[in-house]
Amino acid sequence: MSKVKAGGSSKNIHNNAGQRLGVKRFGGQKVTAGQVLVRQTGATKIAGDGTYVSRNFTIHAAKDGVVGFKSVKKTKFTGKSERRTQVVVL
Repeated sequence: MSKVKAGGSSKNIHNNAGQRLGVKRFGGQKVTAGQVLVRQTGATKIAGDGTYVSRNFTIHAAKDGVVGFKSVKKTKFTGKSERRTQVVVL
C-alpha cells in the first residue's frame, strides 16, 4: 500500500513569458545616452568605453554615439583567460 496520497500532475506551470533577452542595438547603429544595448542574465558580454552596467547586468549607453563590439581577453580568478565580447560606444 502507498503511504502517500496520489499527487497528480500539474499541467499549467510552463506558461510563463520569455524575458526578451539579447542584443537590442547592433554594431554601427546610432544611440543616445541611456538606451539599452544588451539585456542579459549574468555578464556574458562586458561593458567597455561609453557604456555602463545596471543591477540586472543590462548594458546601457553612457553617451551618444555609435555602437561597436570587439573581442577582448578577460582573465578569470583562476588565472585562465578567455575571450569575451565587449560593448563600446564611440
